[in-house]
This record gives sequence, C-alpha cells and structure tokens, in this order.
Amino acid sequence: MSRSVRVVWDDELTSYDFGPGHPLAPVRVELTMALARELGVLDEVEVVGCVPATDDELALVHKRDYIEAVKRVSATGRPDRFAGLGTDDNPAFTGVHEASALIAGATLAAARTVWTGEAEHAANVAGGLHHAMAATASGFCVYNDPAVAIAWMLSQGAERIAYVDVDVHHGDGVQALFYDDPRVLTVSLHESPRTLFPGTGFPNETGAEGTAANVALPAGCGDGGWLRAFHAVVPPLLREFAPQVLVTQHGCDSHALDPLAHLMLSLDGQRTAYAALHELAHETAGGRWIATGGGGYELVQVVPRAWTHLLAEVSGHPLDPAAATPQAWRQLVRERTGQTPPLSMTDGRNPEFQDFADGYDPADPIDRAILATRKAVFPFHGLDPLP
Repeated sequence: MSRSVRVVWDDELTSYDFGPGHPLAPVRVELTMALARELGVLDEVEVVGCVPATDDELALVHKRDYIEAVKRVSATGRPDRFAGLGTDDNPAFTGVHEASALIAGATLAAARTVWTGEAEHAANVAGGLHHAMAATASGFCVYNDPAVAIAWMLSQGAERIAYVDVDVHHGDGVQALFYDDPRVLTVSLHESPRTLFPGTGFPNETGAEGTAANVALPAGCGDGGWLRAFHAVVPPLLREFAPQVLVTQHGCDSHALDPLAHLMLSLDGQRTAYAALHELAHETAGGRWIATGGGGYELVQVVPRAWTHLLAEVSGHPLDPAAATPQAWRQLVRERTGQTPPLSMTDGRNPEFQDFADGYDPADPIDRAILATRKAVFPFHGLDPLP
C-alpha cells in the first residue's frame, strides 16, 4: 500500500529524560527501536536523522519568552514554575531545551519529508508531546512537536491538515494551539476528562467551524467500544474534511496495563486502530501520513510492542501478531530493566466491534459518548449525527 517511508531516529532522542522514577522513561523508545530492528521492521524503511528545531521553528506555536525560559532552565537546571518546569510532571533538568528541540526537530523532519513528497509516510516514535502549551510545559511535554510540524506545513501553504490523537489523555495542547484555525481538524479519542488528566476534551469543545472533535470515553472502555467510537466519528469527519496531510498521535496508554489511566484496550485493539488510520491516510489524504508516538507508561509489556506494530504498519508491512519477540531483544529488556519480557507480539485478542450505524443504545455509556460528539460536531460538516 505504501510507497517511500521514512522513520526519523537519533540515539540522542533518549536524552529527553526527566530522571529516575519518572513515568516518561526514555528506555521505552530505546526498546521500541531495538525491537523494530530485531524484527526487520526497519529494513523496510529509510531511517534518517534529525537536527533540533530552531527557535524560529519553535516560535511557530510557542511564545518567544517561553523558549527563552526553557533555555535558562536548560543551562542552569533551576526550576521555572512560570514556565511549568520544576513540577512533578515536568522536572527541570540541564539540557531540557536541547532534548525537547531535538524531538520537535524529528517530527519536523517527518513533516518536511511528507510535505515535499520525498516520502509518502514518515514516523517519529519519540514525538507526540501533545500537552505542551504556547507558554508553558504540561503533562511531561515541553515543546509541542506535532503542533510545530502542523504549523510549519501551514506556513508552507497547506490549507487543510487533520490531526487524530488516540492517546488515552486528551490532546489538549494541539487543540488549544489550533482551536480558532479552521484549516486544522483536531480529533481526540480519550478517557473522559471527569476521570483523567488534563480535565479537558468534552464534546462541546468544537473549535472553529466544528474543527475540534472530542470523544470522551468512560473508564473501563475496551477494544470493542473504543473501535466502535473510532469508526463512528473519525472516518466520516476525515472524509468530509479531505485533509492534504494526516498527522496522528499514537499514545498507547489506552492499554489495560498502563498504570496512569483506566481504559482497557489490548495491543491487538491498538494495532487495529493503526491499520484503520493507515487506510484513512490513503483514502482521505492522498497517502500523506505523519505518525508520532505519545504517552505510554508500561515500558516493557506495552510500548515497545505497540510502536513496533505502528512502525510496521507505517512501512506497509504489518507484522504477524503471533510473531515471537527475538531472543536478543528479550535479553536487552532484562539487562536494561530487570523485567521479564513479553514472548510474542500479541495479547491474544481478536478485536471486534459493532458498527454504530447498526443502532444506538441509550443505555450504553459508550454510545452516549459517541452521540454527544456527533451531535456537537457533525452538523458543522453537513453530517447526520444520528446513526
């Protein structure tokens, strides 16, 4: 299905490190890239390097005084609470600007290669830092790399960009930065803000001309309900919006094992979502697809397998879910984490869902969430909110 594909990687991307005990441990991307190499996924793509985003590039979405504040923290390691650095979520550390700018630069490299036509798809699994705001760090995120990439493409003449966020947490930073810009459609499927950070992402947050769509799913939602919601909202909006580029954020903290949230997806359900987004990139955006990582805090059992499946899907050569994890990778897991590695690339689930078009159940909280989003947003796009 895919033509040329690039994966952006530099070992220095693991320098985005908030220190021992922080949930966003860089070992998760290290183990992802190691697993992808061992399984031959990277043999199917062109792996390219990156450079840090410049101040001018960061300033496409971030305030200049905020960038300067991050640089001061970076040089001294001293907190700046006004910039959001020095909190439990975002500890201050020496080199934070350089590490954060490199992640933004990696997603920018992915965006450039897709926008210019050098590759059809591009991915940066170290990216997806979707909570950062214009003038403050938030939720483990310092610079908002997906937003920087989107803003850069707009500066190059893009007229319609769609951003789909499947992280368990609301993609609040990206939404906020483009909330009044009808050129950018943001769609976020997340756990209800009533039970999870950041407390935003209600259906009535609709943005400019209905270009913000939020599906707030109840705690406990699993594969079937999540996929039902996805297919009830995302494909119709993308087809109607007809983006020139699809940007996706693939936080895998919706998994049942994730320690920071309460959805119950399996690795197999997440993999099914990746395949659906791949198809939609070809159907609605001419194949132009930029994929990033995001959240995910089960560092061994979930993140490396989930994002290796993502990279395989981006490459156009999906992995057999029953494939065994390589022995060399299992040994690396033991050495780096002391944990027992997973033995295969599946949770042993076969995700199935009932299409929302087959009928609405008012007693089902997932159906109520779906209908709330469709009622809030679909009329802006000339779509019928009812099934």
